[in-house]
Amino acid sequence: MRADRLVATLLFLQERGRVTVPEVAAELEVSERTARRDLEALAASGIPVYSQRGRGGGWSLVGGARTNLTGLTADEIRALFLVTGPLTATPELRTTLRKLVRALPSTLRAEAEAATRAKVVDATDWSRNAVTADAAHRSALQGAVVDGIRVRLGYAGVGKPPGERVVDPLGLVAKAGVDYLVAGTDKGLRTFRLSRVVSVEPTGEPVVRPPGFDLATAWRALAGAFQDGIYAVTARARVHPDTLALLQRLLGGRVRVGGPLPDGWTEVWVDGPAPKALAAHLSGLGAGVEVLEPPEVRQWLARIGAELTAMYAGDAPPRQ
Repeated sequence: MRADRLVATLLFLQERGRVTVPEVAAELEVSERTARRDLEALAASGIPVYSQRGRGGGWSLVGGARTNLTGLTADEIRALFLVTGPLTATPELRTTLRKLVRALPSTLRAEAEAATRAKVVDATDWSRNAVTADAAHRSALQGAVVDGIRVRLGYAGVGKPPGERVVDPLGLVAKAGVDYLVAGTDKGLRTFRLSRVVSVEPTGEPVVRPPGFDLATAWRALAGAFQDGIYAVTARARVHPDTLALLQRLLGGRVRVGGPLPDGWTEVWVDGPAPKALAAHLSGLGAGVEVLEPPEVRQWLARIGAELTAMYAGDAPPRQ
């Protein structure tokens, strides 16, 4: 669009002080004829741009005039460029940031550029698996949310083969480094983890938004229901001092630590989605954790222990 080119040309002028038509053409990837027309358009619009012919000539802003296109404070600029570090930025965002840097006063430009180099975001976990969605899928979903277009979503649920469903994209949410799509479905509002999205196909049909829909409110309700499932069962247990730190590393905020017991062990409460799942998490800690209640978790631990004993009893290492 010509308006974008005119702004980019003005920012280029501010950055360089004096430019030639070939330089503008190369920077904006347009023909020299187009670059000349844009410079002339800036001058005709009242911006103090003038040309000087001959050796050493070019186009300049009268008296080094500048225009502030940002209105940002120094702290706001630093925060913006820290958030949008170079490894997280899409090509479109990097282009936008380059334009923004040119619009900044020279006293702030160096700090903004330094801020982009002050943060690195590694999009893989410690197993070297990507934890962010494919950029093409994210871009397509962002476009569908903004444009209000229904999509046919290819999605692979946990332990399920990929399938397709038609959904109404309503918003994107990032939680703890993981991106989710909030969408309307024939079963109500649902969340979809972007890393499990395999395809996005716009249908051309408009999104149907629930009356009074608010993304933040909807997310709190969906996340609350999910968390209720995670904390559906609580086990009271005693933990050996050598095992407590490992238990906390494995289950994080799902472990609540009580006081020390007379035998030197520590009383804890551990949350889980179901007795079987909670027993599965705790069984790997062996005799370092003893579940005191509820009986359902103890029964599952006994069953898991019996199955493991039957399978591995002959391979048991000698006691130290």
